[in-house]
Amino acid sequence: MRRIIVATAVAMVAAPAWPQDVEPTDTIIVTATRTEIPLEDAIVPVDVITRDDINLSLASDLAELLRFEAGIDIGRNGGPGQATSIFMRGTESNHTLVLIDGIRINPGTIGGAAIQNIAPEMIERVEIVKGTRSSLFGTDAIGGVINIITRRSEPVYGEASLGGGSFDTQSANIALGSTGDRGEFGLSANYNSTAGFPPSVDSDIDRGYDNTTINLHGGINVGRGFIGLRHWSATGNTEYLDFFLAPLDQDFENRSTAIEWQSSFTDALESRLLLGHMADEISQNQSEDFVESTRNSVDWQLSYTTDAHLITGGLYYVDEDASSLSFGSGFSENTRTSAVFLQDQWSRDRHRAFVAVRYTDHEAFGGQTTWNAEYAFSLNEDWTLQAGLGRAFRAPDATDRFGFGGDPDLLPEIASEMLVGLRYRPAGRHTVSLELYHKDIDDLIEFDLDTFALRNIARAEIRGAELTWDFRGDGFSVRTTLVKQSARNPLDDSRLLRRAEESATISATRDIGRHRVGLSMLASGDRKDFGDTRLPGYALVNLTGQLAIGDTLRLNARIENLFDRDYQTAAGFRMQGISAFAELRFAWR
Repeated sequence: MRRIIVATAVAMVAAPAWPQDVEPTDTIIVTATRTEIPLEDAIVPVDVITRDDINLSLASDLAELLRFEAGIDIGRNGGPGQATSIFMRGTESNHTLVLIDGIRINPGTIGGAAIQNIAPEMIERVEIVKGTRSSLFGTDAIGGVINIITRRSEPVYGEASLGGGSFDTQSANIALGSTGDRGEFGLSANYNSTAGFPPSVDSDIDRGYDNTTINLHGGINVGRGFIGLRHWSATGNTEYLDFFLAPLDQDFENRSTAIEWQSSFTDALESRLLLGHMADEISQNQSEDFVESTRNSVDWQLSYTTDAHLITGGLYYVDEDASSLSFGSGFSENTRTSAVFLQDQWSRDRHRAFVAVRYTDHEAFGGQTTWNAEYAFSLNEDWTLQAGLGRAFRAPDATDRFGFGGDPDLLPEIASEMLVGLRYRPAGRHTVSLELYHKDIDDLIEFDLDTFALRNIARAEIRGAELTWDFRGDGFSVRTTLVKQSARNPLDDSRLLRRAEESATISATRDIGRHRVGLSMLASGDRKDFGDTRLPGYALVNLTGQLAIGDTLRLNARIENLFDRDYQTAAGFRMQGISAFAELRFAWR
């Protein structure tokens, strides 16, 4: 990986201050197989949000970046900073594993990661792997994995921006760094705040949000190896309304630290050791209630390359503490988990295959064996047929077992998946792909409104189809997606909550000289919510633009919800109407 980073940095020396389009074939990903492969060689579906995409989007958080991705539904209790959930390919919000530089940030208390607190300014790219991935990353990866790779250094660079917009939104960012023969160093800080708008349809009280994000990275080259440090933290305050519509607020802190040692013993034998720490803390300001989760992890892998095979094995260990106090009652739990894994990537002529198996020993739930088996066959130069099978699991977290409505006797959720795909990539700039998937989840954990408690249901069935067309031309690109899926409880044929059965997206960019404009459109079907509430479908249109002012200065602007549509992604909570944001950005390289 170090060689890839250095090569990328060297290439940027000759690049202009403002980045240009990158062809998909240039993208190296790591999440699909835990090793570096070109994006086009991934057998399973992988989407990548690049730094270029992030700059043009002017998104305020990770959720705004993800909502235009095929197969991802976002549920949000109002505007920025409010509670946000991810539903990937019909699975639950806590079935998507979120990583920052390879460190899992899903807390041990409330399941889903706080994606509403992740500022896009600190992100180099986002890798989205859809489908079961427990064989590679353990628990939680039933729906897929979102890996956030933080910003990397260039030879010498500096960047700063100031922005403001609707709802008294303000932002400021500064970043600097350097890369040389001996190593790299970079530091960035981002501040974002908003007075907000009334999130509840039954209240006219505005609820605001502020977030300060720090991202630090550095490392040195040592012989044939590299030792690096990466640290991310987000601290701030979220205003919200409780169940009785009383205005409350809470302080939060999210942080992730990774120490990485990579070493190439020979050209064929490489080792990677990742020491990780994460913390997720929420404290209420109107009571003594709090939620805290900390995790220390050791992740080691050894890879051996032959002419046709890339064999990787490794060990994983995690020690996790989770505690909570709510309405006068709480819990404090410690859980240890260990795992061993082995995988093989094989390629010969027109055949590619990937096989992985993992044995996880969970302190609370015992041993679990998970696996993936995938195969791709090139029918000719343009057409590729893909297929995959997998098994994944999710262990109930501490809140599931001991929190409000919890049940200490809950069983782990077990998922099995099958997918097939066909990809057409002619000798040009087009890519068309069709993917069909079928997933069964045994002992799915759901909240029962009749008993106000969590329970295991017998099984959930998820079926879906995803059609994608990508085109990249000279100064112009467009991506369209169409998703049709069914996520149901077969016992009563009821729909799982907050998943749309149909969705479509269009994202297009156009370069006009040194300037750029972007258009993003999302059409989402209706969805079911608690209490048999039906949320109508909606269409969302965003416009963005970049105006170059000289070689180092740029004016960026965004209009969100251009046609001011009234819509909800969680029952009782309105989403943002038409709004505008603009920033002035200085970049020096």
